[in-house]
Amino acid sequence: MAEDILRFKDIQEMDGQEPFEKPLSFNDLHTTQYRPGEDELTNYRAYRRKRIPDTQYYGPTGNELGESVDYSIEEDVDEALTTQQRMQRRRTFQRIKPKIKLGRERAKRRIASKEKLLNRTRRQVRQMMLKKFTKDIPKSELTFARRQEIEKRLEKPAIKKIIDIIVKKEFPKVRKAELARKRGGK
Repeated sequence: MAEDILRFKDIQEMDGQEPFEKPLSFNDLHTTQYRPGEDELTNYRAYRRKRIPDTQYYGPTGNELGESVDYSIEEDVDEALTTQQRMQRRRTFQRIKPKIKLGRERAKRRIASKEKLLNRTRRQVRQMMLKKFTKDIPKSELTFARRQEIEKRLEKPAIKKIIDIIVKKEFPKVRKAELARKRGGK
């Protein structure tokens, strides 16, 4: 008698399709307003964020295992960013902003690794050099063209060598500040 029952799984196997890896759950069978009172598009995006793994929704930087992920966008810069690239980076950042906030909060509880501290030191030294080149004018007040010009100048091998020397001198100070921050419980 039990052999006469045809299951959905059996039909899929007869059609040559692979059966579903996991059975459907209650959540698959009903619709929910994820954000009541919001428009359809907002609800749909909330649904997608909840149901689709990070790798599909956010791209290759996502993490399905729940481990901490570094969402900072660091690339080797051969050329300064164009206006279009800046706008794209802005949109990307806006999309992953909540994840970045969570990552920052987690990172505050840990002592930074040596690589992180070196990157932090390098960033501080680059800022210092930028101030020197612009005669203390903040980067935010510079035009994009001027910023590109300065970025290219900072990427020159001679300047990079100077930056590396200063980084070696400044690294112990940055490390000491990190340890003091952690001891202070901030």
